[in-house]
Amino acid sequence: MPDALITGASRGIGAALKRELTERGYAVEGTSTAGAEGLHALDLTDPAAPQRLADTRGARALDLLVCNAGLYLDKGQSLETGYPAAMWAQEFAVNVTGVFLTVQALLPALRAAGGKIAIISSQMASHTRAPGGSYIYRASKAAALNLGRNLATDLRPEGIAVGIYHPGWVKTDMGGASAEITAGEAARGLSDRVQALSLATTGCFETWDGRAHPF
Repeated sequence: MPDALITGASRGIGAALKRELTERGYAVEGTSTAGAEGLHALDLTDPAAPQRLADTRGARALDLLVCNAGLYLDKGQSLETGYPAAMWAQEFAVNVTGVFLTVQALLPALRAAGGKIAIISSQMASHTRAPGGSYIYRASKAAALNLGRNLATDLRPEGIAVGIYHPGWVKTDMGGASAEITAGEAARGLSDRVQALSLATTGCFETWDGRAHPF
């Protein structure tokens, strides 16, 4: 049975992915900030937290790491008076630094399995799609996309594939009630994507339903 770990698995897309991958035969671990409900504690604003998670897991190999945890604090902020420095720091700590440190800490486990990494970014990462606003979130997701692309290059020789994905506009606390798809639909599509991910497609930026997304 392959092992998977999903960050940010207490609700929304992460919780739906945990259910979906379990149904597909994975032994799935999840994380949340506080570690409630059988999840590992992983507060990504704490730089030491990913290594503590790796130490808790021990030497077990990891077939799939899904970096899903994310913050979107700057929705609706004013260009003239909003986007305070502390908000930039917190959002980047989770959406970018947290992704890198989690991959770094779990790299021995991924190497042991020849595993895969899925980074949940967003269509808001695209520099060809720039409707304005949400500067912190857009910049952080663009940085996560760049991070994933470069990880794909460095990890290809070790047999570790990396995919970056737009999960769709999803009916969650972040996406809102007027979004286009449910968390279950997103999870099914994303699970299809990660199962199809290989060294032939490493570094891809794709939508939840399998379309190549413009960078």
